[in-house]
This record gives sequence, structure tokens and C-alpha cells, in this order.
Amino acid sequence: MINQEKLIEAFRRQGVEFFTGVPDSFLNGFCTCLTSAAPPERHVITANEGNAVAVAAGYYLATGRVPLVYMQNSGMGNAVNPVLSLADKQVYSIPMVFLIGWRGQSGTGDHDHHAAQGRLTLTLLDDMEIPYRILSDNDADAAADAAWSVQTARESSLPAALVVPKGVCTGEKKPFENETYPLSREDAIRIVIEHSPPDAACVATTGRATRELYAVRTENGAYAARDFLNVGAMGHAVSVAQGLALADKSRPVICFDGDAAAIMHMGSLTMASKLDVPNLLHIVLNNGAHESVGGQPSAGHLIDFTGIAAGCGYETAGKAVETQRELCGAIERLSNRTRAGFIDVKIRKGIRKGLPSIDISTLELKKKIMFEYSK
Repeated sequence: MINQEKLIEAFRRQGVEFFTGVPDSFLNGFCTCLTSAAPPERHVITANEGNAVAVAAGYYLATGRVPLVYMQNSGMGNAVNPVLSLADKQVYSIPMVFLIGWRGQSGTGDHDHHAAQGRLTLTLLDDMEIPYRILSDNDADAAADAAWSVQTARESSLPAALVVPKGVCTGEKKPFENETYPLSREDAIRIVIEHSPPDAACVATTGRATRELYAVRTENGAYAARDFLNVGAMGHAVSVAQGLALADKSRPVICFDGDAAAIMHMGSLTMASKLDVPNLLHIVLNNGAHESVGGQPSAGHLIDFTGIAAGCGYETAGKAVETQRELCGAIERLSNRTRAGFIDVKIRKGIRKGLPSIDISTLELKKKIMFEYSK
């Protein structure tokens, strides 16, 4: 692992003063260091990676300085549109540096849902005609890589990239401090399931919610075959849930979303105004953080999710809930709804020790879900 302060300083020596992006576990050390090293107006955590590219473009247009955009390689898909239709040499020709966490790199033993992205990361950069280097796991060489990336971007007036393998910018995840919110994410999941119809299907968002739903469901010895674990595709869990709810309106569908995930593709909330799916209950487990990649802050505790959801066409609980009593009351209040329902649950960060891993493949889960829905 390289010294993250030295890497940030190497970028600054090349004139980079603005950093933006979406946190990644492979970049946790870099992001953590950046949070303390850069003032808020010079380090902006965005809703998604395309958002970050556009923010960086605006900064460059106003200052003429090359910005840095960081992301996990899974976020490259979100970035493609503004990279090719805004920063391209035939459009506005905007230089910026991409720092990309290389999840799914061959031989690293990563999860299956990172495999295709890891295999295609360098191919995608080649296809987008973005020059790149693999960031060195050595302070002096990494500084040289940083200098190359900025100089290449500046001279071409186009993006250049540094691809970050596992362990180079990872850093150590710090334990979360005790918080005022009484419910954990797992507590909230368990409460909702206990107060929902027994035939309800559940969709869990990317990250720790999938493991916790799986753990809650298997406590009695059997996983619910009708559930969907959205292990990848951050921000799209509610869209999957909408599809399930539309296909079978007789079956209740519960979406356990995350605050950062819901923010990433918030446009999907507007579908509640267009879809007749009163069988859908959308629950945001809101800890105000990108927890699974290091706990960097999201906008989850800064915005009014309930007001936004109401404006998008949901029936809501009227306000965010924080306790078991309030959550149970919200579920009861929405039990006779005529439209899709929405609850914002404020929770504390953290995951219990010893939480088991998911011990079933996604392809096996697919078979179980499809068999359940074919009955």
C-alpha cells in the first residue's frame, strides 16, 4: 500500500486541487485521506460517477485546472455518457484524471459480480480512447504515475486514467462510533419482515443489506426463494422491485434500499407516479453513509427523502422514522395504501460481528426466484 498523503501531494504538485467522485473500497485510504486533506468545496462526493464527470467539467471550464474524478470500475458505465458526449475532443475536449478502483481484477479472488467488469476495465478504457496506467504500489513510482496522468490529460485536453489494483489505495476501515439512532440496518429488516405478509418478496440493495436480509431469512433454516439479492448494479434495486411488483400484483414486494443507492439513481423514484403497484413498499435504510466502502458521508441525512418520495407519487409515512415503534406504526399506516408506499428509516452505521456470508450462488438464486414466480 502506498502513502495516500504523498499521492495526493503528487497530484497537487501538478496543479490538481479539485477532487470529486463516488467512494470505492479499493480507494478507501485515498478517500479517507482526501476527506481531511481537502476542504468541502474542493472534495465533492457525488450521487453517481456521471454526476462527478459533469461536476469536474464545470470546475475545469471555470478554472482551467485539471480535476480528478475517482470511482470504482463498476461506475464506469455511469460515466460513459458524459465522457463521450461532453468531454470528448469533438465536443468540449475537457481534461480530467480518472482514479479507478479495479474490482474483479483477474487473480484477486473478488466476488462474481465484479468479474466481468474487472475483465473488461482496460478494454473499456481502450474503447473510449482513454490513455491509462496501472498505479504503482510504490510511492516514488506512484508519484510519477500521477504526474503522467495530469500531464497527459492537460496536453491532450482529454481524460487520462490511473487504474488502481487491490491493496494500493485501500487503507484501513475505521470502526464506526456509537450513534444516537437505536436501530441497526439488520434490526430494521427484521422488523419489516415480521410485520409483513408471509408471501412477500424482498429485494435488497447492493452491499451489506443483501447479507443481512439473507441472514434474517435463514435464521429459521430456509432462505426465502422469492427474494432477490441485488449484489451489484448499485442504485437499481427499486427498479428490479418495480418489475417484480408489476409482473404479479397479488404478491407484496418490499425493497430494502440504501440512502446512497437511492440517491445514485433517484430518477427511478419518479416511476411511482406512473406505475400502478400498490403492492410495492420501498424502504430506504438511511445511515447517511457509503458504509460498505468505508463510511464516507452521503447526502442521506441532509435531504427529505419522505418529501421527495411524496412528490414522486408514493404514499408515505409522513416523516422519517427512527424507532421500532415508529417503524411498526408506519408499516401499519401504509397497510391499506392504494399506491406504492415509502418509508425512510434513520439507522445507525455498522454491521454485527459474525454475520454469515451468502452461501448460495446468484445463478441458483435466479432459479429459485423464477420457480417461485412460476407457481
